[in-house]
Amino acid sequence: MKITIDHETVYRYEEEASYSIQSLRLTPQPFDGQVVRSWSVSSPIAGALHAVTDSFGNVTHTLVVDRPHREIVIRVRGKVDTQNTDGLVAGAAEPFPPMFYLRETEQTQSDGAIRALGKAAESGSENVLDCLHRLMGGIHEAIEYKNGETSATTTAIEALANGAGVCQDHAHVFIAAARTLGIPARYVSGYLLSNDTGDDGDAAHAWAEALVPDLGWVGFDVANRVCPTEYYVRLGVGLDYREAAPVRGVRRGGGEETMSVVVRVAQTGASAQ
Repeated sequence: MKITIDHETVYRYEEEASYSIQSLRLTPQPFDGQVVRSWSVSSPIAGALHAVTDSFGNVTHTLVVDRPHREIVIRVRGKVDTQNTDGLVAGAAEPFPPMFYLRETEQTQSDGAIRALGKAAESGSENVLDCLHRLMGGIHEAIEYKNGETSATTTAIEALANGAGVCQDHAHVFIAAARTLGIPARYVSGYLLSNDTGDDGDAAHAWAEALVPDLGWVGFDVANRVCPTEYYVRLGVGLDYREAAPVRGVRRGGGEETMSVVVRVAQTGASAQ
């Protein structure tokens, strides 16, 4: 499938900010199910953006604005060819050994309820893959998809206790529970083509990946209860949201901030064979 991305993020401040710096993990990397045909990340106020590869293998642009400003616009444009690999991620950059992804973070800490979810999935499962599918289903039932119930700082423990959240929360709980079972797991950010029209309802998305013996890394989208297909564009990975966030930054001054995001994800035809 050929997918085009048109993504604009606008930050506006009630007062002039004197300085802003942001890290942008907004560039997809190739793997066996994903070929990047063209891609650009730009910001009119910042000029050319400097790109580096972070420790996880994510391409990261640094946006610095060191003059008075009341608005920052970030534009992403790209074309990606995707194939359905049933969630299997092979051929991607893997700078860390798998066991690194057993490391607990503030957002992926576990408690008794999360450990119980993991044990329930493990009980009666035929193998690790079956266990992870059961875990995905259990979390999907336990956490209703509902906007406005959580924030970017919500932890897995808080999301499960709340019983409602978004894709970020589903991913954090899945990661935390998988790690309690000794299964390496990580956070993934990206895009999802939710329909064929490219309407504004299409948006950035998040899911998890876990290491399955004899298969490798496999994606699990708890929010939609599926393994990622050709409708997904994989952007970046990390131990949790904070390390894979598409946009993170700080500023000096500016007062109250408002943010608007428009994402259009559209299919432009079948991928070339």
